[in-house]
Amino acid sequence: MNVVTIYTDGACSGNPGPGGWGAVLVSGSCRKEIQGGERDTTNNRMELTAAIEALKALRGSSDVDLYTDSVYVRSGITEWIDAWKRNGWRRRSGKRWLPVKNEDLWRELDRRVAEHRVRFYWVEGHAGHPENERADELARAAIPST
Repeated sequence: MNVVTIYTDGACSGNPGPGGWGAVLVSGSCRKEIQGGERDTTNNRMELTAAIEALKALRGSSDVDLYTDSVYVRSGITEWIDAWKRNGWRRRSGKRWLPVKNEDLWRELDRRVAEHRVRFYWVEGHAGHPENERADELARAAIPST
């Protein structure tokens, strides 16, 4: 099984607004950088897209350590998603049940995670971690100009 370390980040110019995502994938001596952007999106959607696209870029089932500076992504996939699925992709807000935001991306991330053995880690953003900083640079560079 391939062993891969992934660093992801998303960025938005305005929220919502144009956004970009970036990811750095490292496996042994191999390194791959990927990025993309959308004209009308949110920061959270770009954070999720970075993780999804990074997992999509893997060839075959892999043993993955995925680092994100998004508490939303890490908590969503490791803590909240099972309850969302049990509750029909709805979340409790006070006494009301509301749809899960970004359900389409959460479903896709859940599918991609199931193809691999993935551990999610939170890393502090903009704290000088070289690979996280590079993922941030990729994400910012991919933001479409308006």
